[in-house]
Amino acid sequence: MKNYQTVVPIAQAAAPAVQRQATGLHLIGDLYGCICDSRLMLDAAYLENFCKERVAAAGLTTVGSLFHSFGEGGGVTGVVVLAESHLSIHTWPESGYVTLDVYVCNYSENNRPKAQKLFDDLLAAFNPNDPHLHRVDRA
Repeated sequence: MKNYQTVVPIAQAAAPAVQRQATGLHLIGDLYGCICDSRLMLDAAYLENFCKERVAAAGLTTVGSLFHSFGEGGGVTGVVVLAESHLSIHTWPESGYVTLDVYVCNYSENNRPKAQKLFDDLLAAFNPNDPHLHRVDRA
C-alpha cells in the first residue's frame, strides 16, 4: 500500500482558499467568582427563560432550547439553538463558575453586534470577578 503523502505531498494537494459566505463570531467565557441571583446558577427553568429573553432582546431568533438541572445544589447545563447558531451555558454553583458560549453565523446579515450584546448581557447578569474571555472570528 502506498503512502499517499509520498505520492502527492500535502502542500501540493491543498486546495486554494475559498471565500466563505457564512463568516461568524464565537464568544467564549470562563466566568470565575460569579456573584449573581442564585436562580441563574441553580434553576434550569429560570435560566432557560432568562437566556431566551436575552436572546430576543439582542435581536436573535430562538428555534429551540434544552436545559437540564443536576439536582438540588447542582448546576445547570443548557443550550438555546438560534436561527443564527447557538448559545450554550453551564453552571457550577458550588464554585461560582460558569462557562458561556455564544456563536453566530453571518450568512444573510452581520450578527456580530447582536452576539456581542447577548454575551455582554449574560456576562453582566453573572457578574464574575475574574472573567476569562475569548473572541474567535470563524471562517
